[in-house]
Amino acid sequence: MGNRLVWDERYNIGVEIIDREHKKLFGILGKLFDFGNRAEKSHFACQEAIKYFKDHAIQHFSDEEAYMDSIDYPGLRAHRRIHKDFRERMLPALESELEMTGFSATSIHHFLGVCAGWLIAHTMIEDHIIVSGEPVMHWENLLPEEEQAMMGQTVASILHSMFRLNPQLISNYYAGEQFGRGICCRLVYSDGEKKSWEFLLLFEEQLVGSIIGNAVSSKSETTAMMLSNVASYAATQLVERVRRYFPSLKPLVLKEEQILTYEQFYRMYERLSPQFSFLFDTGKGYFAYCMAASHMPLSGDGITAVAKDAVAALESRLRLDDPLPHPCPDSAVEAEADRRKILVVDDSDFMRRAMLDLLGRDYEVLTADSSMSAIRSITLARPDLVLLDYEMPVCNGGQMLEMIRSEKEFADIPVIFLTCRVDRASVEKAISLKPEGYLSKSLSAESVKREIDRFFEKRERR
Repeated sequence: MGNRLVWDERYNIGVEIIDREHKKLFGILGKLFDFGNRAEKSHFACQEAIKYFKDHAIQHFSDEEAYMDSIDYPGLRAHRRIHKDFRERMLPALESELEMTGFSATSIHHFLGVCAGWLIAHTMIEDHIIVSGEPVMHWENLLPEEEQAMMGQTVASILHSMFRLNPQLISNYYAGEQFGRGICCRLVYSDGEKKSWEFLLLFEEQLVGSIIGNAVSSKSETTAMMLSNVASYAATQLVERVRRYFPSLKPLVLKEEQILTYEQFYRMYERLSPQFSFLFDTGKGYFAYCMAASHMPLSGDGITAVAKDAVAALESRLRLDDPLPHPCPDSAVEAEADRRKILVVDDSDFMRRAMLDLLGRDYEVLTADSSMSAIRSITLARPDLVLLDYEMPVCNGGQMLEMIRSEKEFADIPVIFLTCRVDRASVEKAISLKPEGYLSKSLSAESVKREIDRFFEKRERR
């Protein structure tokens, strides 16, 4: 993304109200780009400009959907999902980063890069086909929301266990936006016949720097190559872990690894119809993860990734749960599969992150923030233990336990309550529901970990 955002007549779709609103949104972002280039920035002015953009974007979505409805556009439902993701997930996450960093230069760059990239891509891809009456083909292969949630949760958990990051999923509809200086990796897997799978992973450069501890401060060709190799190796390890988690992906064989320029990355992305396309804010930089079944031939574009030079750097600097040789042997796959799976159900983001930090090294940890999210996770990936917050809103821990016990397939899944209440009446009420255990949130982290370790040791002795 350059230093300015300029309207181009190619963005017109031929519908006056939509084109007029698109121009308005481009104009607002253009002023923000100009503002972001100033040496002195007013926090208040930037905040008001961003609020102005958000209000106009939301109104535009409403007007655009009303127009599509009026012409019985067949892609209205998919379009609404894309708008909803931007409105309810991406924008709030970008705003939160701005507030938390005091409108730092990096957070402003993220906001402008992601919003401008999204707006251009959405206008050129989804909005242009409204007038032709075609459905939104680019997103036609996206899997159902339940599977999206499961894959997003899995990738976030792997990012945490590999790099001790606390990633936040900020979009299920990453459209190839350039969010900063990035390192693009492409992995191609094959089933041995005609079908291939494309994995496109984009690491913000500062994220890769944080992974290796910012050990190299100078900018040089050697530094760039080192960062590229680290990103390539990390991408391969991440996808290998994802494959182990989903049985349908296990038979695939890695055929090619490439490091791409952003332009090469975007050209390939445009030709794909992804099944998953996520954007994460890891707290150390942005990360995009895209996966698609593809018949695209292996490309000569890009640089073939040579990861072996980065292995030593990664294994010495990353706190990996199980550093793997390259390629990984069957024994490593089996070791990963043997890790016990724990589902943490708590409406507190702090508690979920705390349990990830505490248990992520020894267990495979999934999280859910509500009873519905928990049931979805249990259905898609049966856990070995559920750590369940007893005082959740809407559907409390007791009701959640009854839901689990009422389903024959889930009835034998052990559940341990987590609670802040330690008074006698509360303890007796919780125990009367016959969970496997009851842990106070006031216990030390070491005590909680010790009790969970003991629980699995006892089950192994049975």
